[in-house]
Amino acid sequence: MEIRFQKQYLQDLYEKGQANDKKHRFQPQVISKYRKTIDILESVTSIEDLFRYNSLNYEVLQGNKKGISSVRVNNQYRIEFTTEQIVSEIAITICNITELSNHYK
Repeated sequence: MEIRFQKQYLQDLYEKGQANDKKHRFQPQVISKYRKTIDILESVTSIEDLFRYNSLNYEVLQGNKKGISSVRVNNQYRIEFTTEQIVSEIAITICNITELSNHYK
């Protein structure tokens, strides 16, 4: 999948391992798992491939987050994202990362 980041702090966490603002500070273990999870998202060719990774707990959210999917980073954090599929000669799935959120807040 092609990965796009909706917010700058998400891209900074992936590329630099830290965010510039104080609001989005995470433990090093969370950042490491976040980067590995983004690598997995980038490596799969279709959204259905995420079901092979049981640890990700891929799910399509409902209610006020309808249309958003999520995968787990760890037991506490998840990555929320939207996908769109562009069909031409080659099907390309674009994964738009919207948030790294604390699942229980």
